[in-house]
Amino acid sequence: MDHKLSLTQHVNAPVDKVWAVISDIPGSAATLSGIDSIQMLSDGPYGEGTRWKETRTMMGRSETVEMWVSQANPPRSTTVKALQGGADYTSRMTLADRDGGTDLTMTFGADLVNPSRKNKLAMALFGKLGMRITRKALAKDLAEIAAKAESL
Repeated sequence: MDHKLSLTQHVNAPVDKVWAVISDIPGSAATLSGIDSIQMLSDGPYGEGTRWKETRTMMGRSETVEMWVSQANPPRSTTVKALQGGADYTSRMTLADRDGGTDLTMTFGADLVNPSRKNKLAMALFGKLGMRITRKALAKDLAEIAAKAESL
């Protein structure tokens, strides 16, 4: 019972500039309009083990989620994980050179952890709606990352 989606945004900036934007967690609330605030939980540069709390408002509800970098291969890919409300969320970004710029691809997945019958029913009823809302939010994030990288 997993849900996945993948989106690609072409960015008119080199990979290193796009990487600088996506790896700047403390500055992400200024870059991404969907993020209300960031609270860093670890020190040091972006890499495996970097942790933070991210607060977003979606569908009129503010929610804070603890996130961490589970994999980083600068400047080509990174994977961020979160556990929230019985779901295991994975966001993977890959960066590829194309036409003098960068193709930034985000793959997002949500897997239920030990789902109850109620969880399964809710996912069956509302999962597609949730993924449509998530797709729209992620598309906006990617466009804002592109705009920031192109302005550097």
